[in-house]
Amino acid sequence: MASITLGGEPAETSGTLPKQGSTAPDFSLVATDLSTKSLAHYNGARKILNIFPSVDTGICAASARKFNEEASKLDNTKILCISKDLPFAQKRFCAAEGLENVEMLSDFREGRFGKEYGLNITSGAFQGLHSRVVLVLDTHNKVIYSQQVPEIGQEPNYTSALNALR
Repeated sequence: MASITLGGEPAETSGTLPKQGSTAPDFSLVATDLSTKSLAHYNGARKILNIFPSVDTGICAASARKFNEEASKLDNTKILCISKDLPFAQKRFCAAEGLENVEMLSDFREGRFGKEYGLNITSGAFQGLHSRVVLVLDTHNKVIYSQQVPEIGQEPNYTSALNALR
C-alpha cells in the first residue's frame, strides 16, 4: 500500500504497483467505442499507462494533453489514459481537447484494473478512484518505469517516463 496525499491530506492505495522488471498484469478495460481492450490489443508496441482519478480535474487533463503532445514523437508507442470515468466522458474530453494521439480506457465496469495494479485509492475524498500513476511497458509488457505520484494534485514526471523509452 502506498501513502499518498490529496491537497496535503493523507490517503492510501490498495496495494503496490507492479515492480520494475515484472510483467504487467493483463487487463480488461472499456474503450470510448465501448469495445473491450486488453494488453493483447497492444502486442508488439511499447506502452505508457497514464493513470489518473478523472479527466474532469486539471492535472489529469494536463497529463493527457502532455502525453498526447509527446506521443507523436515516439515510435511504436501507445499512450493509454486510464481512469474510472465513463467512456462517454472520456470521448467528449478527447474531442473537446483535440487529443488524437492517446487512447482513453475506462475501468468503470469492474474496477479490477485498479485493484490488480494496486492503485485504487482506499481512503480520503477520492476513495474508490485511481491514484495518479505512470507505468511504462516494453513491447513484451515488462515494466520498465513506474511512478506513484505522491500528491494527487501534482503532475507526473514526464521526462523520466519518456526517457525510459529512449
